[in-house]
Amino acid sequence: MSMEALPFVSVIIPTFNRSATLRETVDSFLAQSYPADSFEIIIVDNASTDDTPEVIDSIAERATNVRGMREPRRGAHFARNSGAMSSRGGILYFTDDDMLAEPDLLEQIVTAFDSGANVGSATGRVLPRWDTEPPRWVLEHCKNALLSLNDLGEATIISDDDPGVFSCHQAILREAFMAAGGYNPDTNAEKFTGDNETGLNIKVKKLGYRFAYVGASVTHHMIPAARMTQRYLNSRFADQGFCDSYTAYQAKQAGKPRLAARVVAHALLAGATSAKALVRRAAGDSRWRLDLARFYYHRNWARYDTRLIRYAEWRQFVTRSDWLTDQ
Repeated sequence: MSMEALPFVSVIIPTFNRSATLRETVDSFLAQSYPADSFEIIIVDNASTDDTPEVIDSIAERATNVRGMREPRRGAHFARNSGAMSSRGGILYFTDDDMLAEPDLLEQIVTAFDSGANVGSATGRVLPRWDTEPPRWVLEHCKNALLSLNDLGEATIISDDDPGVFSCHQAILREAFMAAGGYNPDTNAEKFTGDNETGLNIKVKKLGYRFAYVGASVTHHMIPAARMTQRYLNSRFADQGFCDSYTAYQAKQAGKPRLAARVVAHALLAGATSAKALVRRAAGDSRWRLDLARFYYHRNWARYDTRLIRYAEWRQFVTRSDWLTDQ
């Protein structure tokens, strides 16, 4: 792709009470090899209560292609969708406020859309930057999607299926994003619960677009000690249980009898994985940590299905696909 043909990119960063890491994230994008007049950075303050607004103002004062906005409704999907609606890029690039981009990240990832392969959404390598030395069990079991990491190597892969596109490292055609109705709800603030980028990518695929993994486009996820604990692992699986129930109901609106059967099935699985965790822990097998976390996964899937049985308004909420119109 020639420099003259570079598309304009909107980098959208939702943030909540992470002013310290936010500075590092934005600075890594200000250091991009991509021409500064070919991209903008939109920082969406999602109702922070720390000094985030002041930090955004100070960054915008020294960088002409940075601007801030506020989204008072708590939930990263609200922030991402609002940022997209106020953007002007033909390609939207989403990241989080705890990421560090390699200098050529944008230059590399935009090549996916110039491949002639009808790519609608693209990602790349997401590598860890540990704040402290991780425990052995984290290295054994969690260097993957559990920490929003993705390393399929250095090659470029074009696929009909989602290769692991996380909202911390996602480029998407504006037209695809708008046609899909934006990000589905997520679990922020424990108020809205959905499948976020998973749902977006399902909708993008239904529109006929393909996906790209660009191994040369690299970002680093800052992982604090708090995410290297059993408590975090349990919460990560618990959220996934909610998300997968949401995804399943969107795909096929099961009736109450089928939902009830699923509640029973997941309750039984919760008990089985809990028992398995006890056995493995006694044997000194570190996989007990995953088994224990799966207890929370199955418990929350059962809880979500129960909510779908009980509340018609929740069933209506889950089947909504457009989160851009009248958010």
